[in-house]
Amino acid sequence: MRFVLATANPDKAREIEAVLREAHQGIELVARPDDVAEVDETGETLEDNARLKAAALCAATGLPAIADDTGLEVDALGGAPGVHSARYAGAGATYDANVARLLAELDGLPLERRTARFSTVAVARWPGGLEVAALGSVDGLVTATPRGANGFGYDPVFVPIAGDGRTFGEMTAEEKHVHSHRGEAFRTLAQGLRVVDETENSTGGTS
Repeated sequence: MRFVLATANPDKAREIEAVLREAHQGIELVARPDDVAEVDETGETLEDNARLKAAALCAATGLPAIADDTGLEVDALGGAPGVHSARYAGAGATYDANVARLLAELDGLPLERRTARFSTVAVARWPGGLEVAALGSVDGLVTATPRGANGFGYDPVFVPIAGDGRTFGEMTAEEKHVHSHRGEAFRTLAQGLRVVDETENSTGGTS
């Protein structure tokens, strides 16, 4: 099964490839062509944006595509930054700028009020319109200061409840994949792709 990967973010692409490679040996991912522009994320939900990106890549390349969208929802901020997580500090914001804004808005709040969840929606789409979608979500807490130099984005300030007290930024890539929203979403997506693959093999094609 060969898919073009919608994201041009090398950090995100590296994680997606690692999780899918472990979960489904039959998946081949190819990079988004350089002449295909970024898709405007105008959706109101993570699923909307993931679907927009997957459909756009299918239309542009004629190939099946895989896309995702990820958001950090902080309870004390009414669910923000949510779908705006990647650009929370403005268009083209760096990871550090987004984290700095988040921490400034939570400044002074005790740890028990810094509850949050990281969610990823992953979508695989074929040119004929068939789609497989999956959700991954993990509850956690936002720390008062960044901890750890691994990962990217909000990883240094997010501690998953199911973990051992370390932030994603303090975990190895392999440890993060076990606990993370993106790991869960793409493992679930791989299961759906396996069903499609088996159905295609038994019927002779994908509609």
